[in-house]
Amino acid sequence: MADDLQIVKGTKQEMYEALLPQIKALIEGEVDLVANLANIAAALKEQFKWLWVGFYLVKKEELVLAPFQGPVACTRIKKGRGVCGASWQQAQTIIVPDVAKFPGHIACSSLSVSEIVVPVIRNNKVIGVLDADSEKENWFDETDQQYLEEIVASIVF
Repeated sequence: MADDLQIVKGTKQEMYEALLPQIKALIEGEVDLVANLANIAAALKEQFKWLWVGFYLVKKEELVLAPFQGPVACTRIKKGRGVCGASWQQAQTIIVPDVAKFPGHIACSSLSVSEIVVPVIRNNKVIGVLDADSEKENWFDETDQQYLEEIVASIVF
């Protein structure tokens, strides 16, 4: 396990390239899911300074708030509702450049302007989502998608 997170400045790709091995070191050998999700959310928040980053896990027929970093968040989200619910329903990553233009967006924070949601898929079933919000418009792109999908794939559920 890493003792301290090394924050890297540079391009988005360089930041992810430096962060990925650190995240893998944080979760390697740890079997507690909550601990791993908490450390991943913290590492992403520290590196990228996003407004909010965290996880929702599927419990019964809702996404339920799990470890996160940032302001208080919506606790439960129905399938198909908001960006997180849409990502769950479609089983695909959704990038929203401006959440005000996303039909049915759930405004957990009025400060959120752009968002990316990555589904956690195991055995062809969505079991949760990784959600990140930024105060800046058009903040997330295919680079974020690529690396966040890699991070999500590395989590043992």
